[in-house]
Amino acid sequence: MSEEKIKAENRTQFGKGAARRIRRDDKVPAVLYGHGSDPKHITLPGHDTMMALKHGGSNALLYLDIEGTTHLALTKQIQADPIKGFLEHIDFVEVKKGEKVTVDIPIHVIGESKSDAMTVTELNNVSVEAEATNIPEYLEISVEDADAGFQVFAKDIELPSGSVLLTDEDSLIVNVVHAPTAEEVEAELEEAEAEVGIERDESDEEIAEGAAEADAESGVSDSGSDEGGDAGSGDDES
Repeated sequence: MSEEKIKAENRTQFGKGAARRIRRDDKVPAVLYGHGSDPKHITLPGHDTMMALKHGGSNALLYLDIEGTTHLALTKQIQADPIKGFLEHIDFVEVKKGEKVTVDIPIHVIGESKSDAMTVTELNNVSVEAEATNIPEYLEISVEDADAGFQVFAKDIELPSGSVLLTDEDSLIVNVVHAPTAEEVEAELEEAEAEVGIERDESDEEIAEGAAEADAESGVSDSGSDEGGDAGSGDDES
């Protein structure tokens, strides 16, 4: 996993107003917890911290230099603006090399299944106990050229050496299923609409087909009337 060194500063001002002022200076308010010591309230450089988290992911391991003292910190919670994406606040937990921690590791599905199949990700991450310095950014599962029926369970995932799976080993992670055709989707939709009493308006194509059928029936009827009329004339002449 990525290990980045970030220079941090102690923070003495708290509250929403102080946090806004910190972010205006392109810095990020954060808290470092761990090992029985009081939480350390700090500020981090915004750009450097954002790049470190991009490299290390949700479980990024950072070396925080807090006024000359280095702390090994595991990222635990990231708050970011949902629209603009800038970092609002970060929680870290202090760890030691060799120490085991519990983390959720994201699942990345790669590859394309067969054209008549579709891939469903049932779980987006798995819980693992691992050494703080040996946590992968994500776990890859390949579905390249997989047929419908292909499945991957938690117990099938390869974990880093020394790690322990905490998620139920029989949990379904990835499921490759039959991809429904357009006709099957349409049939299911019509069935669902019928169950709740929804009536569809006729499409332009259906209206045109109905009109053509009506014209055809009208033509047959007119033809029959003409034949009957001719027969009647023959009787009068006789």
